[in-house]
Formats: sequence, structure tokens, C-alpha cells
Amino acid sequence: MDVTELQTDSRTQILVVEDDPRMQKILQRVFREQGYHVTVCGDGQSGLDAFRAGRYSAVVLDLVLPNIFGRDVCKTIKSEQEDMPVIVVSAITDVADKVLLLELGADDYVTKPFSPRELMARVQAAMRRRQKTSAITTYSFGDCEIDFSKMTARRGGVSITLTAHEFKLLKYFVEHAERVLSRDVLLNEVWGYNSYPTTRTVDNQILKLRQKLEPESAEPRYLRTVYGAGYKFVP
Repeated sequence: MDVTELQTDSRTQILVVEDDPRMQKILQRVFREQGYHVTVCGDGQSGLDAFRAGRYSAVVLDLVLPNIFGRDVCKTIKSEQEDMPVIVVSAITDVADKVLLLELGADDYVTKPFSPRELMARVQAAMRRRQKTSAITTYSFGDCEIDFSKMTARRGGVSITLTAHEFKLLKYFVEHAERVLSRDVLLNEVWGYNSYPTTRTVDNQILKLRQKLEPESAEPRYLRTVYGAGYKFVP
């Protein structure tokens, strides 16, 4: 297992999963210069092993990795620790791949080549969002019962399946109940982007939540549209 500098202080520890030795050195330098300790793993399996063995503030993850692909590493990390910030750093620019990663729970996506300052800003923003996350673990509205810590959901006593990102979006709505949230705010705070190829990403995700949670998805009672402004959650 290619792992360096395994530390136990989660407040200052960054896990980097990247197989390119040159990029490993760049990422190490970026974070060390800001006072972080860095654990570097060269493949997906060793990355998961290190994640399970240590305590981290964030994970910086490449997509194309030996043994286990980055998107599967992301999915596993989020299934085991939903609030762990995962920032994907990849040369892949395909929009479909970005959408998939976000739906699996990735907090941000930085395309190579990148600005070290931009990468650091995005990682630190993701960590701040984690620190601000409410202590809400369970929540009920209508006939829906949501357990955010266990990532389980029931409607009318029947289990329903939500993706990691649907849980994340719903929790943000719950934490900001009755507040009108614009698409740009949701993209920035939930997806981690200041800009994104299309705000339809938000619309499509909310449509899926309505289909799963609303009595009548065409006439939503809880996830309401505020025309010209955005959306708001009314419990």
C-alpha cells in the first residue's frame, strides 16, 4: 500500500488518492504549504484502506485509479461517512461524469490542470460546509420519516431509496425550512459549485425528490417552487 504520513489528527489531515507520482507531489505541496498533514495513496483500494484506518478533514480523489475506480471509491466513502468532504480532481471534463459524481455525493469537482489557490479554496469551503452542518439526524414531515445519519427513508411506513446526493439536498432544505433558496445558492451550498453547466441539474434533482416524497409530485406540498426565485421547503 502506497501510503505516506498517516496521521490521526482529523482537523488537519487530508487524504489524497492519486496514482500519478507527479500529481501526488503537487497535491502534497499544495496542502503542506497551508499547514495540513497529507496521506497519499496510489490506488483505489489503498485509498479506502487508509480512509477506514484514519481520521480526515477531507478526501481529494482522482477518477482514473488502479484496482477501484474513483467513482466507486467516492460512492463507498459516502456510504460509510456521508458528511466526509470528497473533492474530485480529474482530467475528465465530460459533464455526464460530473453529474454522476455529484449524484454519488461528491462535494466538488476540479478539472486538471487546476489553480492550486482554487483547489485549496474549494477544499476549505467543503470543510466549512461540513462544520456548519446541523446536528439534525432524524426528521419527519407528512408521512415521511428520514434518518440522515443512517441514510434511510420511509414514506407511509414503506422504505424508499434516496441517493447520497438526494439525502444531502433534502437535509439542506430541512435545515433552511421556509427559506426561499435560489438555484445558484443550492448549486454552491449543496453541489459545491459557484457555477455549473445548467441549473436544470437542480430542477431534475428536486423533481426526483418530489416523485419519491410528495403525495402528488405534480402539485408539491413540501418542496414548493417559488416562481422567479427558486424553491422552498414547507414542512
